[in-house]
Amino acid sequence: MLKDNQLIKFTKKGIYCPKGKFYLDPWYPVDYAIISHGHADHARWGMKHYLCTDDSKAILKHRLGEAINIQSIPYRQSISINGVNVSFYPAGHVIGSAQIRLEYKGYVVVFTGDYKTQPDFITTPFDSVKCHTFITESTFGLPIYHWKSEKNLQSELHDWVRTNQSNNRTSVFFGYSLGKAQRLLSLLDGADDIFVHRSIYNLNDAITGSGIDLPKSKLWSADLDKNSLQNKIIIAPPSLLGSKMLKRLPNPATAICSGWMQIRGNRRWQSVDAGFAVSDHADWNGLISAVKASEAERVYVTHGSQAVFSKYLNEIGIEAYELKTEYGDEALAKAEKETEIIERE
Repeated sequence: MLKDNQLIKFTKKGIYCPKGKFYLDPWYPVDYAIISHGHADHARWGMKHYLCTDDSKAILKHRLGEAINIQSIPYRQSISINGVNVSFYPAGHVIGSAQIRLEYKGYVVVFTGDYKTQPDFITTPFDSVKCHTFITESTFGLPIYHWKSEKNLQSELHDWVRTNQSNNRTSVFFGYSLGKAQRLLSLLDGADDIFVHRSIYNLNDAITGSGIDLPKSKLWSADLDKNSLQNKIIIAPPSLLGSKMLKRLPNPATAICSGWMQIRGNRRWQSVDAGFAVSDHADWNGLISAVKASEAERVYVTHGSQAVFSKYLNEIGIEAYELKTEYGDEALAKAEKETEIIERE
């Protein structure tokens, strides 16, 4: 049987499949890129051809340009590329996110991209895929990270909004335009009118235009009467922290939504009033369960707590190696600032 190094190679441009002549979430322009999801550290501009899930197609076209050469297929449907069978399986990370499964002559490699095993109200749930080689992220690959259920998170966020309203304050939640913003919409749905920044509004429009339902929201713009925003809910990208547009809001109460808030709290962002541990990545138990469910003979651990998580896997008898990549929260934050249109009105 083949070995993983005959099906995938780790290069300066990213993870390459020599047999199929394509890359997985490459960092630099290549001829053929298979994309796991639409976040800017995984889906980059300049590829001659893109392949993604049906649910990611509109997102990629919105973020990278309508003129890109792009093909999409549904989850679990296989396509042959130079003899390598390629298919996508739900990753549970953001809308359209996928694990990429490669199979050639009976050997299977799964590249997870980013993923979350805990279900939420809006993302297609994670689906375990058996393979010989498993490439996993480890953003929150430490035993201290354990996420609350979606219902508990929803109650927590709704309680905060109600407290703010009783104090005549407008609730402002910060989260990335893709993924976190849509999840916050689902968590806050029904609490009150929700307004979103233009970058989120335009992306939501692209998503719903492709046939995916999202909770209702309104455009937050600088010309809105302040009274119409009083005691309401606003979702904005983190890049808007400290902006003039934010300072014009009536008595805002601000909150960061991120998995890092579980341990770092408000100390990382001194300028906000609250922090909620809302993460689109797997927690410690989620990572372990995904690796075990894959039944992989070999595991490569990418961005995050690579050293800790790969060491733990080896200790429990799973062959694991660290893999350096250009993915991760710092890369995403930098790339999101470059791709989001932040209007400082």
